[in-house]
Amino acid sequence: MINITFKQLRYVDALARHGHFGRAAEACAISQPALSMQIRELEEGLGTLLFERGARQVRLTSFGEAFVTRSRDILRAVDELGDLARAARAGLVGRLRIGIIPTVAPYLLPAVIGDLARSHGGLEISVRETQTPRLIQELTDGKLDTAIVALPVSEPSMAEVALFREDFVLVRPAADAGEPVPSPEVLREMRLLLLEEGHCFRDQALSFCGVNAARPRELLDGSTLSTLVQMVGAGVGVTLIPDMAVAVETRSAPVAVARFGEPRPSRTIGMIWRATSPLARQLGEIAAVVRQSAETMRRIHAGLRDVGPEQGSLRTAP
Repeated sequence: MINITFKQLRYVDALARHGHFGRAAEACAISQPALSMQIRELEEGLGTLLFERGARQVRLTSFGEAFVTRSRDILRAVDELGDLARAARAGLVGRLRIGIIPTVAPYLLPAVIGDLARSHGGLEISVRETQTPRLIQELTDGKLDTAIVALPVSEPSMAEVALFREDFVLVRPAADAGEPVPSPEVLREMRLLLLEEGHCFRDQALSFCGVNAARPRELLDGSTLSTLVQMVGAGVGVTLIPDMAVAVETRSAPVAVARFGEPRPSRTIGMIWRATSPLARQLGEIAAVVRQSAETMRRIHAGLRDVGPEQGSLRTAP
């Protein structure tokens, strides 16, 4: 009988993800020789190789691919046993692993972390910020408990709960503040700056403007909303950003914010988690806290917009 340990399964999973012994060892917080030895012992017990070792890269063998698929199911099931025990307690305590997309994280997280600390004092919150496809994969693999993303994700294995809807606004140079707000047809002919490929917000902005995402673009695509706004302030073009980002991103750039007429471009932000998660009820409670945090932020930002220009408010156009 082959003696396979959970530790070995986790080491194999890490090496399969990173394709490099050094990076996999670092992710597992062990030395590279120790990780290599554990995997070699497992391969000897199995009687076949899991990995092809190259000079610069490590690849799974065909058997290794099948092995990793099964082992991830096992690791996920073991993780859910721990979640089952947490769900049986009176309240949610311990580590909560939250994923969040980059176009939400800097603006919503500070309020959410503070509100969760007050409402769920026993939680140790761990945050992972990355794009939606990676968050879905890490949820599937049991590396995250929940994620805050733009809905829908249309993944049958995921439960979705809507949190709030927010509009997109146009950011343009301050000198254009008095100009009419462009229609989507006019906007797509302007020098529109967007986030780089992979961000769902990019696709949503392109959809509003009626631009084919596959169409070649000559202008700079930024990695952050901050970069886009600063480029607009430098006179390079215009951009769209979500409403929650306005207060943070426009305070240090010479730009004007314009709000579109109906139908306004918008997105729905929500929370997702594995449909099989034993923590579903507790995560629903967390979603309620996040929803309230977002509503409090919305009221604060609405109050800032009502302040007159002489008091340092954002320059906006209706």
